[in-house]
Amino acid sequence: MNFAVFILIGLLAQSVSANWGIADRVIVNKTERQLYLMQGDQVLRRYDIALGLAPRGHKQQEGDFRTPEGNYFLSRRLIESDFFMAIEVSYPNAADTEQARSRGFNPGGRIMIHGQPIAPKKSPGYYAKFDWTDGCIAVSNQAMTEIWQHTRINTPITILP
Repeated sequence: MNFAVFILIGLLAQSVSANWGIADRVIVNKTERQLYLMQGDQVLRRYDIALGLAPRGHKQQEGDFRTPEGNYFLSRRLIESDFFMAIEVSYPNAADTEQARSRGFNPGGRIMIHGQPIAPKKSPGYYAKFDWTDGCIAVSNQAMTEIWQHTRINTPITILP
């Protein structure tokens, strides 16, 4: 792990308020471009998001640039990636895999909630204004720090159209 990234994550984590607790589920509304951290029926936090380059519809196969829709869970955390922190979503599930394979395709995978690129190729305004991922859910680095601190592995995530 890059030591500077480790230190930065620690410093950012210290600035996050622990008063609002741990989310028991995550809801992503693709149409609204919002991610919600939920505790019961209460919205703990809401974040602006960017999606895949082809955001409409459910992910069908590897390389379609769509963000999946459905019920998944947060499956693993990655500190070392091309982005500022990342939490993997459990896509594809068995139904996703079967649907893609029945059509002769690979369903793809490695769908993440992640921050901004470590080595940006565009201006910061581009990442804030446009859908730009390969199918992931991107948030600001500050939002990613809060999501990281206030979710756990196996937290359910529902991705709505």
